[in-house]
Formats: sequence, structure tokens, C-alpha cells
Amino acid sequence: MREIVLDTETTGFEPESGDRIVEIGCVELYNHMPTGQTYHQYINPERSMPQGAFEVHGLGDEFLRDKPVFAKIGQDFLDFVGDAKLVIHNASFDMKFLNAELKWMGLPLLPMSQSLDTLAIARKKFPGSPASLDALCRRFGIDNSNRTLHGALLDSEILAEVYLELIGGRQPDFGLGAVRDDNDRVQTQSDWRPTPRPVPLPSRLTDEEAAAHAAFIEAMGDGAMWLK
Repeated sequence: MREIVLDTETTGFEPESGDRIVEIGCVELYNHMPTGQTYHQYINPERSMPQGAFEVHGLGDEFLRDKPVFAKIGQDFLDFVGDAKLVIHNASFDMKFLNAELKWMGLPLLPMSQSLDTLAIARKKFPGSPASLDALCRRFGIDNSNRTLHGALLDSEILAEVYLELIGGRQPDFGLGAVRDDNDRVQTQSDWRPTPRPVPLPSRLTDEEAAAHAAFIEAMGDGAMWLK
């Protein structure tokens, strides 16, 4: 099962009021394990950065001026995501912005059903407790000391760790349900069972060790338990 842990940074809270995405960060998981594949892109919002937003993520006008606009990277983003489940903290916020940008480009929108909201999972699992990403890091003992400012890729990497703890810990099935098909692609198999080894492993005993063991047993006489 392929999942994409995703985070965005924006100029504000409402795309319909002119706010835009300025950063996307994604981390790929397969069967709940990081694959090492990521997607990261800074984006020129084609507008000035409000001071309040700058104080959150530190992405200013000068830094973003030479970055591509969303119209240049939208299709690449969709190609990376594909039909994978999108794991997002407060999914409605990021999905609202992503779909606004995609709509302005005339590209297919991402259905809300494709997203999985870790904020909702945390609130259901720990009712009444703080459910921010920082609070969940403290709860699970996850190091977020590098998170002095919000950053989409760093937050996605941290969220991936939080998500795995929320669903029961890292590598919950130990990969025992994973098999490879003829094209060496990983597939899942829920009814996996161990099968006999087609070729027995060769003995690690040398001839000298085997002879020494036989002599030791013989010296013990007919009552040796190894002879029964």
C-alpha cells in the first residue's frame, strides 16, 4: 500500500481570498515504511508574503522570487502523488489549498476521500489532549528539535513518524505480508504463510567437527541420549 505524507506552507488561510501555496513537501511510505522517495518544491505565490505568514515559515518574497509558479509544477506534483492515500495533519486545510491551485490550472482535483487526517485520528485516540504536531512529538518521544520554523518537507518527515505511532507503531506487520511479483514490485498478501525451503541450507559443520562430535558420542557409550 502506497501512502504519501504531505504538508504545505501558504501565505495565509484562504485561497479564495488570494492566499497561495509557497511550499509542498511529501514523503512516500510503502506498507507503512519510508521508501526514501520524497517530493519537495518551493513555489512563487505571485504575491507578497504577509508578515504573519513569514513569521511561521520564514519564506520571504526575495527567497521565493525565482521559484517556479504552481502552474509549472502542478502536473509533476500530481504525477508523484498518483492515487496514493494522502496522510495530512488537518487535511481539510491542505486539500483546500491544493485543490484551489489545481482548479486554477484546470487540472483534476484531489478527492477528499483520498486524504487521511492525522489530526482527526489523534483527537479520537486521545480525546481532550493537545493534538498539534509538536504535542504528538512530545507524546511519542519524537525528536523535533530542528523544527524552529514550519517547513513542509521537515514537517512531512516528522508527521510520517507520528502517523506510524498513531496506527500502532513502526512497521506494524513487520513486512510479513509483503511479497514480490514477477516484475520485482512489492505486493501485499494478507494470507501469507511460511513455506518449506526449496533447497535445504548446507551444514555449517566441517568434516573435522563432525568427526570430533561422533567420537565424543561414542566415548559416552550406549546410554548417550544422542543415540536414542
